[in-house]
Amino acid sequence: MRMKDRAWDLAYAAGWWTVCALPEKPARRLFEMAADRAARNGGPIQLRRNLARVLSTTPAQVPDELVRASLRSYARYWCEAFRLPSMDPLRLAETIDSAATGLEHIHEAVAPGRGAVLALPHSGNWDLAGVWIVQRIGTPTVVAERLQPESLFRRFVRFREGLGFEIIPLTGGTVPPFEQLIARIREGRFVGLLGERDLTGAGVPVTFFGEPACMPAGPAKLAIDTGAPLLPVHCWFTPGGWGFHIDAPIDTAGGVEATTQLLADRFAAGIAAHPADWHMLQSVWTADRRDRTQTPGRQRRRRFTRQASWTVRRSRQR
Repeated sequence: MRMKDRAWDLAYAAGWWTVCALPEKPARRLFEMAADRAARNGGPIQLRRNLARVLSTTPAQVPDELVRASLRSYARYWCEAFRLPSMDPLRLAETIDSAATGLEHIHEAVAPGRGAVLALPHSGNWDLAGVWIVQRIGTPTVVAERLQPESLFRRFVRFREGLGFEIIPLTGGTVPPFEQLIARIREGRFVGLLGERDLTGAGVPVTFFGEPACMPAGPAKLAIDTGAPLLPVHCWFTPGGWGFHIDAPIDTAGGVEATTQLLADRFAAGIAAHPADWHMLQSVWTADRRDRTQTPGRQRRRRFTRQASWTVRRSRQR
């Protein structure tokens, strides 16, 4: 392992341990400090571009308050992710029982003993939706983007496996992920997929907030090939907790492209209702992907995580 990669892995491990050891309020404040630093000078340009589509405006006209709120929401997600192993999963599930709407759609999918495809945007705390599935339904299967360094990826895999998830890597596995997902659905399992960002470059063209974009074909194709219901799920934060909504199953009769467009429309409705909780610092729209002059979203994300690590280090030094 390269020295730089080893340093990143150790920084995450130290931050993870520190945040878990702190009381909730000081831990959250640390991440808010990192978010506020990231919001300086207008915040990440790609986040502004994405929010501008949601608001039907220009990046320059996106309120600074919304950018700051979005980064704070993203920071809250990471703070909760780090602290999740120390939280009571049964109590979390009970909280979701009272906070969520549309849970009947999941229960209806379970009744025939079949699996289901849950498709989510990067909004709110989607890990908690998985915790609820673990406690109420059984082991969910999720696909994970392979992070670098590999040791950091394995750390996140162990973390989610500790929550009760089954993790399938997007790349580098011995069996293609789609084949494994089909097998899990046919076993009656639930599959959760983050569905508004195309990581392969072979996504389905859709219209998203009125502009061309590409989204992964996986959720639609998996539902069509297995006959499992495709349930859009939206997660967001509330001041004292979380919000969750499960939509009715999407009609898949029109094929992969039509189904993916319907999914994009459901995502857009949820994101428009809670724009500050959409954690998308990467490019989604075709126009942004073609713009070679922009700073890649991954670099923006790394800048935020570096600021989070800096904040944690400062706290430990004190």
